[in-house]
Amino acid sequence: MFLENTINHTKQSGWIEVICGSMFSGKTEELIRRINRAKFAKQKVEIFKPALDTRYDEVEVVSHNQNSVNATPVESAYNILILAGESEVVGIDEAQFFDDGIIEVANQLANEGKRVIIAGLDMDFKGRPFGPMPYLMATAEYVTKVHAICVKTGNLAHYSHRKIKSDKLVELGEKDEYEPLSRTAFFDELKKENLNENLDSNKEI
Repeated sequence: MFLENTINHTKQSGWIEVICGSMFSGKTEELIRRINRAKFAKQKVEIFKPALDTRYDEVEVVSHNQNSVNATPVESAYNILILAGESEVVGIDEAQFFDDGIIEVANQLANEGKRVIIAGLDMDFKGRPFGPMPYLMATAEYVTKVHAICVKTGNLAHYSHRKIKSDKLVELGEKDEYEPLSRTAFFDELKKENLNENLDSNKEI
């Protein structure tokens, strides 16, 4: 379990926390929990999300369990630097959808003495590292990897399997479009999909 940094520094020190995992693993839920604790402590908090993520709400960060906090949607990571202002804690959800500028932004905010809490998918639907997330995890002081439960095996899941046919990297969706799978179940599905693709190709010849 992650424990917030409670050391009373004589000089304000910032840091980066990354919460990562598959879809349905509770990343946003954990982000909201940490944000609410900071608010309870009367700290100045600002939360940001990519403008393209409008699945639940345009101006709120919402978990799959429908818990939510107000957030500012931004088109570019660099907008966060302008809008963060005098905040002590900066929350960023769905970081995988931001441009690579989010890496510089997060580190600059931390260097200014802010606590930066970032949540995002660590892998895309093909099981590859997703966007800026590997770099954020590498430069963060704290990384928390959360897991879903595999819908096929009941084991811990850390892959997000896309159930619909689409090769787009960014395809917003929920339970109808994605499911959490364990390593074994995920690669079994990939084998089936590759076999079906080969069969389809043979039919076309």
